[in-house]
Amino acid sequence: MVDSETDVLIIGAGAAGLAAALAAHESGASVRLIEKQDRLGGTAAISGGVVWLPDHEQMAAQGKDDSAADALAYFLSLDHGEMDEEVLGAFVTEARQMHSFLTGIDAIGLTMMPDYPDYYEDRPGAKTGGRSLDNDLFDFTALGEWKDRVFQNGPSPRMMLRETPLGGGSGMVDPAELQQRADRDLRGWGQALVGRLLKACLDRGIEPELECGGYRLCAEEGRVTGAIVERDGRQEFMTARQGVILATGGFEWNEALKHAFLRGPLDAPASPPTNVGDGLKMAMAAGASLGNMTSAWWVPTLAVPETEWQSGEVRNMPVLIERTLPHGILVNREGKRFCNEAANYSALAGAFHRFEPATYDFPNMPAYLVFDSHYRERYPLASFMPGTPLPDWVAKADTLDELANKTGIDAGNLPATVSRFNDLAERLDDQDFGRGKTDYDRFYGDRSRDGAAATLGALTKPPFYAVEIKMGALGTNGGPQTNAQAQILDVDGQPIAGLFGAGNVISAPTGSVYAGAGGTLGPALTFGYIAGRAAAKRVNQ
Repeated sequence: MVDSETDVLIIGAGAAGLAAALAAHESGASVRLIEKQDRLGGTAAISGGVVWLPDHEQMAAQGKDDSAADALAYFLSLDHGEMDEEVLGAFVTEARQMHSFLTGIDAIGLTMMPDYPDYYEDRPGAKTGGRSLDNDLFDFTALGEWKDRVFQNGPSPRMMLRETPLGGGSGMVDPAELQQRADRDLRGWGQALVGRLLKACLDRGIEPELECGGYRLCAEEGRVTGAIVERDGRQEFMTARQGVILATGGFEWNEALKHAFLRGPLDAPASPPTNVGDGLKMAMAAGASLGNMTSAWWVPTLAVPETEWQSGEVRNMPVLIERTLPHGILVNREGKRFCNEAANYSALAGAFHRFEPATYDFPNMPAYLVFDSHYRERYPLASFMPGTPLPDWVAKADTLDELANKTGIDAGNLPATVSRFNDLAERLDDQDFGRGKTDYDRFYGDRSRDGAAATLGALTKPPFYAVEIKMGALGTNGGPQTNAQAQILDVDGQPIAGLFGAGNVISAPTGSVYAGAGGTLGPALTFGYIAGRAAAKRVNQ
């Protein structure tokens, strides 16, 4: 077994791990950053890359009022007992410093989206826009040989989110401009986020060690002193003089852990299938206390059989816009609506996970997106644009009865459900579920239509269509509990010396609350920053 030493060892090279590496290095520590895959970036790299931050400098510069106190009030108004106020407070107060730090070393390039609202606008401290920041385009040629070592999920995004309908733009960029971006390898979204963080690491001599996975933690006299890792089929002991930071992502692809902990089914994760709970298991073996284990960053998903991960699993696409557009509804297998289709996607899981004691079943799983030809002529479904053929796995029929029979939806209820919805849509008043009543509902809808019409539209034009929608996640958000210094705690609530955590591997500082667009990456970057600084402290003492 080969031995090697460093001050701070970081396991996992996603957004949290990269931020931790930079914070530790700039605090004077030597750093080793390892990643079990042959490419780095993980879930962050294939995400939209939006970062939710309270009270950041761009808000003040544009005259938007915010404060850490407002953010704290916002979260606590949504708390159901899963948040630690001290840990939450560390996020809302340190987020601004993290943003300034990473911006100052050119490790991020973020621009505020002034009209992107928080997901719970009616709560104290919520803001109608400004806390969600989009990544500026990043030139991947600056990474040299590392440009092909960032994890991807399909073609490179050549747009910024704020140029798309999701971010408030038109989605129309001049084709010549897009070609220039492709020629220069300019990328947006999560690719830009991870690319900039990686470039800042490389500039400081921090080269992630790929295909090198954490195996188990090692401790002496109650202090974590390093880890045994696996590389090239052999084990290696890496000593960490100051600390080990776990940043390995969640456990949403581990069937045993999902069944052991989650409150309801998670059938179709939208994250890479490499998130199997490595860091969670290492922390549990070290005696860590766990928190928020029943929850995840839930999102409805659509399986796209034509696309697969490198390891063979079907890719699942988050359904953010499709369910909010006019001329479409979600129904369960009984053919009944069961939710406000335009609601916050993470909270929507509560409707999918409704348990029926009489049948001992989850009646709203699976669900189906049902839409008509008005929808098909105007809006895309996943990557299938209007005017292009839909694949065979999208059911199509001339009548609702026939559509129900093709899909297994109850044919006795579906026509009546559509008729009822059509009446409400014509009146622009969803009395059943309140769809279209908030700015957030309308934000993801058709911006060319005013008010509730942005999301409400009758299903009247055949043929009709249906596609199965499952419950997925962007990642889990439960794991080892930490204190405000990102130290992982033991079962008695005391810090495990030398062990830190950040990102989806830990119990989320914001509990199960997805505050707004970027609600995962904001805490991940912030706690990566906190963990890196905390682990390096002893170096300069």
